[in-house]
Amino acid sequence: MSSPPILLMVNAFIGTASYKKLYQELGYAVVTEWSERRAISLVRKTPPAVIVADFYHQADFRDRLSNLESLLATAQSIPNTRILVFYETAHQAVLDKVSARLRIDAAFSLPVQEEQLRTTLRAWLGNTAPP
Repeated sequence: MSSPPILLMVNAFIGTASYKKLYQELGYAVVTEWSERRAISLVRKTPPAVIVADFYHQADFRDRLSNLESLLATAQSIPNTRILVFYETAHQAVLDKVSARLRIDAAFSLPVQEEQLRTTLRAWLGNTAPP
């Protein structure tokens, strides 16, 4: 019997945490990480099937546009890992800039439509590589 696919929740403060039960009901083994550095280490050691992360932008970021760029850059080399971000609509323009450079497989604005989330994650369970 194979182990369930890992779903990594990163930051878990905007919207990702409220869907943990949904992730588990779909058959994912959920791992939560609040530190981006620790999440990067985990992704390198044990690549998850899915990364679900809260995306945000702060004007005082020195060398980047968002909280996720280092994690996204790490995940680019793992083609079987899907990347889903939740974001505030106010950050859409910044998300567009980041997604032009780094792969993001799906992005949902808050509030997330649970059925859309369920459909996306269920579809990803049956596929091993992003479209």
